[in-house]
Amino acid sequence: MTTNLRPLGNHIVVEPMEQEEVTALGIVIPQTAKEKPMQGTVTAAGPGKVLENGQREEMSVKTGDKVLYAKYAGTTFKMDGKELLVLTEDDVLAIVL
Repeated sequence: MTTNLRPLGNHIVVEPMEQEEVTALGIVIPQTAKEKPMQGTVTAAGPGKVLENGQREEMSVKTGDKVLYAKYAGTTFKMDGKELLVLTEDDVLAIVL
């Protein structure tokens, strides 16, 4: 987990999961077929968005959740040799149960 990052507001840090290039039967997946939602694990989550009335909206996602997000969402960066992604909670399409 990324303990030395503390996202602000409704931002989260996600560690993307590897996308399979070849199926279990050895079939190569073409690049166009991989344009599906991406999956990753939330390694850090901010405290939530501050509303106009000053209240803080609680986050729906939390550290450890597996989430789906759009392929080109967020900002990627490297830290400690790992590729990570900063998203807003609005970029999350679903939590994987």
